[in-house]
This record gives sequence, structure tokens and C-alpha cells, in this order.
Amino acid sequence: MKFTPLMAFTVVMCFLFLGEWVSTRTRSYLPSIFISALLFVIGFWTVLPKTVVTMATFGDNFSAVVVGLLLVHLGTLMNLRQLAAQWKAICIALVGVCGTLALTLTIGSFIFNWHTVVAAVPPLTGGLVAALLMTNGLKAAGITTLVAIPVSMFIMHSLIGYPLTGWLLKKEGRRVISEYHAGNIQKTGQFADDKKGVEEKGRFNKIPKAYRTPAFIIFKLGFVGALSYAVAALLHNVINPNIFCLVFGVIFHQLGFLEGNALGKAGVTNWLIYGNLAYIFSQLSLTSPRTLATVILQIVVLIVLGVVGMFVASFLLHKPLHMSPYMAFACSLTALFGFPADYVLTTEVARTVSTTKDEEEVVLENTLNPMLVGGFATVSVASVVIASIFLRLL
Repeated sequence: MKFTPLMAFTVVMCFLFLGEWVSTRTRSYLPSIFISALLFVIGFWTVLPKTVVTMATFGDNFSAVVVGLLLVHLGTLMNLRQLAAQWKAICIALVGVCGTLALTLTIGSFIFNWHTVVAAVPPLTGGLVAALLMTNGLKAAGITTLVAIPVSMFIMHSLIGYPLTGWLLKKEGRRVISEYHAGNIQKTGQFADDKKGVEEKGRFNKIPKAYRTPAFIIFKLGFVGALSYAVAALLHNVINPNIFCLVFGVIFHQLGFLEGNALGKAGVTNWLIYGNLAYIFSQLSLTSPRTLATVILQIVVLIVLGVVGMFVASFLLHKPLHMSPYMAFACSLTALFGFPADYVLTTEVARTVSTTKDEEEVVLENTLNPMLVGGFATVSVASVVIASIFLRLL
């Protein structure tokens, strides 16, 4: 029987909802993205065609559009003060990356040869872009025996990072709720439902409400996203365009051009997040059990060294920066996956650890912004810089 696009779409959504069900059943001890990723790995290694996600219409072009829209949308959920307040998360995340580099380049180099460590470390400190950069660099350098390491590292560290980060966020969520009920933490209303329903004010919202349709909202998000990429291109992408998307989302929301919770009002938030997650999971098809078996020892040892380095660095810094050890370590671990996994993990945990809407909102207010900004600092910026440097060390 031919595998049709509708069948492919159904399989993709099946894996995503099974992940959510297991997460709900285990109260996020097994995060949905961990279960879904595991199902995709098993599927790709057994009966699923490697192109199942692309057949379901969640391919490269879809992701390129969606990431910009989602990041601009997330900017509409915060203000400039809240964004600027995340400098601590940036420091923790970048110091965590330094901890990873310190242990893997010293202890790791004693255990494995230099080229193995150089090939594995950039994907360990970032996402798919770093993995693909190193893969292409190894091919160009003629080091074909190590080509499997970067993508295999991307797959393995994600599967390890999801449950570990979920556990840390649960600990932090319970701490925040306890502090909230003790009166030590106040709710700002950043994610309050009643705030999202307030009529937007400003010169850009004089258009009658009947004309502010979902298509109009999405158009405005697309415009700001396209502007972000254009500005980044003018600067020769010295600053990652994704960062401009988030910052411009905040600015244009403050100016009144974008509605608060823009994609929520357009009714497409979950659709875009599911599609982008599916695209990320499609990268799990890039390796095979036989390929992974040849490099599994090096990868596991280097992941352990890297995570220990992140833990030590974040533990040393959390008190001076007045951040809980759970939140500090979770910010460092964003280097293992980045956006949108950090968003999905955080919102999922906030929902499962809370018994009321107020508790969920206060948990999100204290965890989502640091996780998002920490992910941009590591995956979108640091990992690409590290990969570029390491390519010269091959």
C-alpha cells in the first residue's frame, strides 16, 4: 500500500498526541517531546519512510516560515523590561557552555583522539545547525570516519536532555508555587487569560475589529518576521535573525502594531508548534542503529562530561546571580535542544505541576522567559560560533 501524504500526516500527529498522553499520565516525568522523539526514532529505524514528515507538509520551507512567526509571537507575550531582565539567564547559559568546553576538551581529549572531540563538541553545545556544519566540515577535510558523530550526537543529547530538563523544571515549578503561596513571589499577569482578552490600544489598532481577522494578524507577524530577517541580512547575520524576531516582536507589540498573544488570537499556535516539532523530529532519520553503534561510547562519555560541566558552571553561578540551582541548570541545558523544545517543555511542566490557573501563570512567568533567552544564547549564537571555530581545528 502506498504511503500517502494524509497517512504521513496521521502518523506524525499520532506520535505527537501519544507523547502528550504519556506526559500527562506521568505528570511530565516523561516529557511529551521525549516520548515523541523516541517514537520517531523507533519508526525511522523500522517501518517509517525517512520522508514521512516532509510528506506530511512539515518540511524545510514550513520550518523556515514557522520559526520566525513563533518567535515574533513570543515577543508579544512580554515587554522590553521583562526581556532585559533575562541577562542572568544569558550569563548562566553561556557559562554552562564554557563548562562543557572545559571538561570535554581536557578530560575528553585524554580519553579520545582530538578529532573525535572536535567533531562532537559543537553539536553538544547546540542544535542541528552546528551538527550539519561539523558534518560538512569533516567531509571537506576528508575525515570520513567521523562523519557520523555530529548528527549522532545531536540525536543522543536531545533524548538525554529532554527528561533531565523536564525534571529540573518540575522542581523549579514546585518551588515557585510554594514561594507564591508564601507571598514571596507576585504574579505579574504576563500570561493571564484576562489580559490576553483585553482590547489592544494604540494608533495601529484604529482598524475596526471586524477587519482584524486571523489572516490580518498572521500577515502582521509575517511582516515583522520578514523585517527581522532583512535587518539580520543587512548586518551579514552577525546577530542571528531569530534574536531579531523575538526582540522586534516585543517592540512592535509595545508600539501597538501587534496584538498580545497574536497567534493565540489567530487560533494557530498549536498547529505551528506541532509542525515545527515534527520538523525537528524528522532530523532523527539522519542516522541508523548500525551507524550509532560505532560511535555510541564516544558520544555517551562526552555527553556525560558536557552535562557535568554545565552543572558545575551553573552551580557556581546560581547564588551570585540569585537564581535557584534548578533554574540555573535548566538554563544551561537549553544548549542541548533550544527552541521550540524549551518552550514546549516549560509550558507542559507549568501545566502539570499546577492545580490552578494562577499557579500555572506564575510558574510560566518565572521559567519561560529565562528558558527561551537561554536557548537563544546557546543554540542560536554560541553553538554556531563554536562550530565555526572548531571547523578550523579539524
